[in-house]
Amino acid sequence: MAVEPLAEQPETNGTGRPGVGLVCVDVDGTLIGTSGAVEPVVWQAAARARAAGIRLAVCSGRPGFGVTRALAERVDADGWHCFQNGASVLHLGSGRSLSTPLAPESVALLVERARRTNRPLELYSDDDYVTESEAERALRHATLLGLPFAPRPFHSLRPPVVRAQWLLALDEEAAVLAEPHPGLEVSPSLAPTMPDSVFVNLTRAGTDKGSAVRAIAAAYGVELRDVMYVGDGFNDTPAMRIVGWPVAMANAEPVARELAERMVGHVDDGGAAEALEIAMESRGAAARPEGSPAEG
Repeated sequence: MAVEPLAEQPETNGTGRPGVGLVCVDVDGTLIGTSGAVEPVVWQAAARARAAGIRLAVCSGRPGFGVTRALAERVDADGWHCFQNGASVLHLGSGRSLSTPLAPESVALLVERARRTNRPLELYSDDDYVTESEAERALRHATLLGLPFAPRPFHSLRPPVVRAQWLLALDEEAAVLAEPHPGLEVSPSLAPTMPDSVFVNLTRAGTDKGSAVRAIAAAYGVELRDVMYVGDGFNDTPAMRIVGWPVAMANAEPVARELAERMVGHVDDGGAAEALEIAMESRGAAARPEGSPAEG
């Protein structure tokens, strides 16, 4: 699908090249911490960054509906965002999609395994999800996403299926990761609001947050060297490896910290705001320009 570049390129910062033109931000552990909400200081920094001409994009393992849709709309209601660990790349203003579906044989394998092991599995499209599991963990996850909990047959989800996800106890992770998942990208992630759980994201092979960031940067006409990615977990690392400004939260997993060129504060202290300030400084923008808009 053809995408439209930005009409104007970002201003230079005195070095003859642009500073950060696009900031992609993870959600759980980066925007949202143990409180379940984004700290006000982060919203204020986001408003200043937008005023400085920086595009902002959510880049989450969560689906692009429910509370996450509302979050992305507040970040940029007329922009591109990455959901479903890169499987859903959506433009909120126009409804355009650059999403990547799972192969039918991959879906069939996962459904058979879920029914045989009685392990909670979720299947997602761009705008809906289904689980057959009535497990308490599945109920809590629906609540976290702001979605009604209504288990129903997997075949009731209208295709295409873009992502699957195992909902696991922490001590189940190693065994599940060791299982064969042919044709699939397997990426575990954590959420501070469900600390007893691990979410194993399953997307089509080659589809991850890195591929999504490439697509979003191309849509905006921003070179990857001028993209900042802010994250905290293993599923953020494909994107952190390809951007010019990889940033990790103080609460990040070791694998994310190792890839980061910059570290910012803990998610519960609004560390993402520090990353946005760095992005503004890279463009020669004042951290708090007089009269800039702010959000509470």
